[in-house]
Amino acid sequence: MNKLVFFDLPEIRNNLAPIILTRPIADIRIGALKIFEKWTHYFPAEVFFRTESYLEHKFRPLTPSSDALFINGALCPNQALVSAIKQLKPNQVLLANDMPLAYFGLDADDFLIKNLDQVFFKDSFNILNSLPKTFLLNPEEIKADFALLTAGKKSKTIKDPHVITYGSENIFIEESASLKACILNAENGPIYIGKEAVIQEGSLIIGPAVIQDQAMVAFGAKIRPNTTLGPVCRVGGEVGNSIFQGYSNKAHDGFLGNSFIGEWCNLGANTNNSNLKNDYKPVSLYNFETKKLEDTGELFCGTFMGDYTKVGISTMFNTGTVVGVCANVFGAGFQDKFINSFSWGGKAEGYTEYRFTKAIEVLNATLARRALSLSQAEIEILQYIFHNK
Repeated sequence: MNKLVFFDLPEIRNNLAPIILTRPIADIRIGALKIFEKWTHYFPAEVFFRTESYLEHKFRPLTPSSDALFINGALCPNQALVSAIKQLKPNQVLLANDMPLAYFGLDADDFLIKNLDQVFFKDSFNILNSLPKTFLLNPEEIKADFALLTAGKKSKTIKDPHVITYGSENIFIEESASLKACILNAENGPIYIGKEAVIQEGSLIIGPAVIQDQAMVAFGAKIRPNTTLGPVCRVGGEVGNSIFQGYSNKAHDGFLGNSFIGEWCNLGANTNNSNLKNDYKPVSLYNFETKKLEDTGELFCGTFMGDYTKVGISTMFNTGTVVGVCANVFGAGFQDKFINSFSWGGKAEGYTEYRFTKAIEVLNATLARRALSLSQAEIEILQYIFHNK
């Protein structure tokens, strides 16, 4: 086996919009790593994706092959799963409650479960099949990824006498990271700080937490447990039980809880969200398939934001808010619980359509600050989302 293919199940994709509008499910970050990155620690191989056709120019599909391992893109690995998958033979599929978890050695277009020998998996596993699962599974996935990333390695020695640590055996710092006069508390869960990450003065990080490569925790920030900052993020204020996919900024004060923020987003100063209703009832979220609010059964639930969205200063998001891709949100008062992709404005002022050419111009200006630009494949993905929102 030298090919690893991650397939999307439509019934799971439908529950994960908007964060999957620009990517396959396996490209979502949960814990410290993206789902497909977790699996490559167990199955080193060339990676492919079986996903929506409009994503295929960026995320490579597999050409027909008989030497490939197919894994459900929403599935997070554990030792029992890895062991069961390694025992699969050609023409066998691993199932759990009729849901395919993995199959081996088949052409990409020949996936017909009824024609395969069925092997049933009875142990527990984590599967990302709803938006709240991003933060619900994050504590366990941080711990699992911490073990993967630190195995056989030694943490950097902290030389700043003003850095205070608790549970130092659960803290791992890459050599090129920079820390000054901060507090790290890993007594209740590990803290991983990646390469060239910067932890500024007066910041507090409570584990489980991940600060990925080249991310920055701004001075005075409070990073509460179960939080992941993806690579090249800039985050300040108070954040808890949340994931930043990567390359996104919330550099100033303001609270964010029980949320998922996509790539290349920017939350203006004093942006805040609610993650608990004042009547303590379960939170409802907008569902892209049913096009209505659906009960999550969760008391705590914050904001879920697609890639490339920008938020003006002092913006307030209601409990259980869903914001699409490439929106520009601003204005007084609590925003609507659903804001569609390529929306411009806010609840108080009303929304207009964000002109596509203007949006691309702004995005390229944003990426240029990191010496990057949108690829043609990424522009085509955004065109598809724009025309099908």
